[in-house]
Amino acid sequence: MTTIRNRFMDKKSEEEILRRLARLERVIFGAKKERHSPEKLQNFSGPTGGVRLMVSNGFFKVKRNLNDVRNALAKAGYHYGAAQVQTALNRLSRRDGLLVASRQAGKKIYVIRK
Repeated sequence: MTTIRNRFMDKKSEEEILRRLARLERVIFGAKKERHSPEKLQNFSGPTGGVRLMVSNGFFKVKRNLNDVRNALAKAGYHYGAAQVQTALNRLSRRDGLLVASRQAGKKIYVIRK
C-alpha cells in the first residue's frame, strides 16, 4: 500500500490536495465562527449589553427571573422596560447564547450556560 502511495502521490501533491480540501470545506461549510467573540462580549450598550455586563459580573450564576434582572440593570444604570429586557434575555438564551432559559412556577428563569 505504501509503495502505491509513494508511486502515485508524493508529499508535495498530498499537501496540495489537503490545502484544496480545506479551502473547499471553508467555502461549503463556512468559516468556523467563535461562539462568543470577545469584541461582542465587551460591548455593553443597550439592553443586551446590560445583560452581557451582568453575565460578566457573575450575576447569572444562580437562577434569575425578569424582575431580578431589571432591578440589577437599574442599579447599574440601565433603565429599560420589561419588554426590552425580556427581548435581550430571549436573544441571549438561544441555542448558542450565553444563557439558558427554563420555566419554574410558570415564570421564565435564566442562568449562565455551562
